[in-house]
Amino acid sequence: MPSEASVNSIGALVDANRRRLYDYVSKQQNPVSREEAAKALSLPLTRAKFHLDRLVEAGLLETEYRRLSGKQGPGAGRPSKLYRRASGTIEVSLPARRYDVMGRILAAAVEQAASGGDLEAAIRAASYAQGAAAVTPSNTATSSPEAQLEVAGEVLARLGYEPEVTEHSVRLRNCPFDTLAQDHRGVVCAANVHYTQGAFDAAGCQGVSAHLEPEEGYCCVKARLDPPPSD
Repeated sequence: MPSEASVNSIGALVDANRRRLYDYVSKQQNPVSREEAAKALSLPLTRAKFHLDRLVEAGLLETEYRRLSGKQGPGAGRPSKLYRRASGTIEVSLPARRYDVMGRILAAAVEQAASGGDLEAAIRAASYAQGAAAVTPSNTATSSPEAQLEVAGEVLARLGYEPEVTEHSVRLRNCPFDTLAQDHRGVVCAANVHYTQGAFDAAGCQGVSAHLEPEEGYCCVKARLDPPPSD
């Protein structure tokens, strides 16, 4: 699911004047003052100020202070508050899609292969590393197998997979790489297995493994408890 902050940021653009102000500021090469924005859009200054500050609170705009006259020292006047588009990226996708993750995996793998490595091995390694980096390292090794499976489900939920935890496995109702997987199933699904395994291992789910088990209506990856060691 999208983060609350992302949803709130997008929600800030529902107001028509706020959206016009955001579009105007975003298209300017230099930061914009309240007065300039109000004049350009024929808005009262107080209304422009209100909406610009709401856009800052929503994380869509950033501010800086600068004297527009260029003068310095006493008598130069107070610096003006200027607005510019925020440098970060805000994305909302339902269901969750993480094509940026797969892009980083494949870019890292291609770089490694270009240096003489095997491409398939590089994809596996890059996928595992991305998965491990996506979660907070933990240690649930002393937990029961059932508890480790629950932790694996929580990890998968944070990564956008919409897990269904059963007694011995976790099925995934969503694939964050769905469109890519449809067009390049062999590459993406294999990467997906190693990505989720990296996340499990980093989270300390030592008794849980990711398996490639395609099922209609579900992601190709399924998490399963490892069989108990034989005596």
